[in-house]
Amino acid sequence: MHKSLADPGNNPDEKTKGATETAPGHAAPVLDFIRAIVEEDIKNGKHEGRIHTRFPPEPNGYLHIGHAKAISIDFGIAADYSGLCNLRMDDSNPAKENMEYVEAIKRDIRWLGFDWGERLYFASDYYEQLYEYAVQLIKMGKAYVDDLSADEIREYRGTLTEPGRESPYHDRSVEENLELFERMRAGGFPDGAKVLRAKIDMASANLNMRDPVMYRILRAKHYRTDDKWCIYPTYDFTHGQSDSIEGITHSLCDLEFENHRPLYDWFLDQLGIHHPQQIEFARLNISHTVLSKRKLRQLVDEGHVGGWDDPRMPTLSGLRRRGYTHQAIRNFCDRIGVAKRDSIVDIALLEHCLREDLNRRSPRAMVVLRPLKVIIDNYPEGQEEELEASNNPEDESMGTRKVPFSRVIYIEQEDFREDPPKKFFRLAPGREVRLKHAYYITCQRAIKDEQTGQISELHCTYDPKSRGGWTQDGRRVKGTLHWVSAAHALDVEVHLYDHLFSKENPLDLAEGEDFKTHLNPNSREILSGCQAESNLADAQPGNRYQFLRQGYFCVDPDSSAQKLVFNRTVSLRDTWAKIEKAQKMQK
Repeated sequence: MHKSLADPGNNPDEKTKGATETAPGHAAPVLDFIRAIVEEDIKNGKHEGRIHTRFPPEPNGYLHIGHAKAISIDFGIAADYSGLCNLRMDDSNPAKENMEYVEAIKRDIRWLGFDWGERLYFASDYYEQLYEYAVQLIKMGKAYVDDLSADEIREYRGTLTEPGRESPYHDRSVEENLELFERMRAGGFPDGAKVLRAKIDMASANLNMRDPVMYRILRAKHYRTDDKWCIYPTYDFTHGQSDSIEGITHSLCDLEFENHRPLYDWFLDQLGIHHPQQIEFARLNISHTVLSKRKLRQLVDEGHVGGWDDPRMPTLSGLRRRGYTHQAIRNFCDRIGVAKRDSIVDIALLEHCLREDLNRRSPRAMVVLRPLKVIIDNYPEGQEEELEASNNPEDESMGTRKVPFSRVIYIEQEDFREDPPKKFFRLAPGREVRLKHAYYITCQRAIKDEQTGQISELHCTYDPKSRGGWTQDGRRVKGTLHWVSAAHALDVEVHLYDHLFSKENPLDLAEGEDFKTHLNPNSREILSGCQAESNLADAQPGNRYQFLRQGYFCVDPDSSAQKLVFNRTVSLRDTWAKIEKAQKMQK
């Protein structure tokens, strides 16, 4: 049964519903240290046995693959224990946030296969309640308005080896603090003139507990509340109280917030409100990239990449555009597990998970990236035929396709050597090779361009009795080449992508060195004039394929019927498989 290469089901934007969707090869839940805590809490009846998590991104950029790990943990644990997971936008910094990022975050989470149902919340939903909590702390003598500048606050805070000093405004009366805080809200002071600080312990060994800032004055229009507020809460003050308001039971964060946990607990304890448990896990770090929204925004703003969805970016939108599947990313997150210590994961493991998934789902096609014309002299002029080709040998249900063949074909330039080195088994003068799905051909002579001296075309002969790539006399050759019929070829553009950074750890910097100095100048190569088999004429944006001997490719969203553009998702070479094999041999 013939099945088109441009099958509509071969589309990365198909939506999956429900937080429990499982990708092919998706590993069963492992009892990591977080799940061990959750199971113990359920056993002890903590929170009446409820499990309620949340994913709280700040809408100041696009999500990257590091967020995919957090999403998998937050939504995955809720799903594993029949609980709930909220999506909450941590939008307490209006200067950098907007609805574009909100919609991108929602789109990426859905693409990964998770669903928050009706539980989409915003920290800005709680501004009034947070303000009341701040007033409550002032009345308790636990917060005060400070006139010190940001630089002075840093100076007074002390160091890891020296205790801090109390602000001259530390002992203002409750009445004065209430009046000043109300005036801050009413716009009575310029930006930066005053802040509200928690009154904790300036001698604490934990610098986060040295009277942290709770509110600052900032006249910036908020994308949701407009100019209603001119004071905004800090993340440290917003986080725990938002968790409490939503009834969260387990507040899962990366290790960056471990030293902030005493502050998280202090606010909740002082206010006497519902107290979730904050648990930290190791964030995801991957070699040859950076996973920091601030640094990724730099790359976008300074024009080092084409945008947040540039296929070289580790953002989920960039990976999707490059041709990654959500199943491969989720499988990768399962494999790396949940750890307590930060480490760098080799990007080869991510690519290995991707190849495993794409090998199963990708139809095959033949595309010649750097064409060299081959004329088969003894093939009848004007004759054409259709040859049977498997769409995917890993999945017979994907059927077969007809590939046109004619007297003139294209092969890869690198598949011919006039003077072949040892172990070069492809085409050379007098040598016979097999054309995939077609015939055996033998090179008779090579024609060179008079001006450049480069090989411009080859003249070959074919064995008519070797149709399908097999000979009646049983002779075999070591070289098999992909090809495209010149009379039927599609002219396409191909973008070859490599690691964005040439250094394994781009953040391992010498003093004064900028991480951008390690950007890989060869991270993208654009090839025009590539020749593709005619079956790709109906390819749609998002369709994925394995180009024989080349790698896995995806149709770029900017493609059109007039100009097909393919992005290389990943090469066929599997470094991680070799690493694993070597590791097993060493054991």
